[in-house]
Amino acid sequence: MFSASQLTEDQKQSLHQWAAEGASIADLQRKLKEEHDLTITYMDARFMVLDLGITILEETDDDAGGEAKPADEDTVIDAVPEATGAVNVSMDSIAVPGALVSGKVTFSDGETAVWMIDQMGRPGLDPDTPGYRPNQEDIESFQKQLSELMRKEGM
Repeated sequence: MFSASQLTEDQKQSLHQWAAEGASIADLQRKLKEEHDLTITYMDARFMVLDLGITILEETDDDAGGEAKPADEDTVIDAVPEATGAVNVSMDSIAVPGALVSGKVTFSDGETAVWMIDQMGRPGLDPDTPGYRPNQEDIESFQKQLSELMRKEGM
């Protein structure tokens, strides 16, 4: 497993510079390979970005000239249109620590929760209201939308 502590100061400086120029995590991974002959996995690159406090820029449709802006940690990368008009599921652009993917869900009664799928594929749901349990219809809608969202994201 790769650790950001294995990087030289020159490599760290290059990473910060590339990110400031608009490089994505995948771009950073590729540039490390090309310019420093260092091969790391995408997941290691994501952790490295977090460990080094690198800000990844993202383009927005409303930016004139394609300028990039800092990505908010809670930026939603996509949301499946509400199938029933009751449950809404979104995915975080950066997963919570310990999760492969994570996001937020709003159930039909307005209750919200954070969902995650860990490295072993186990799902988790952390409601904002302790002890909250969604009804069966909401659970089914949540599962369907989550499945569609993950399929759309190529997972």
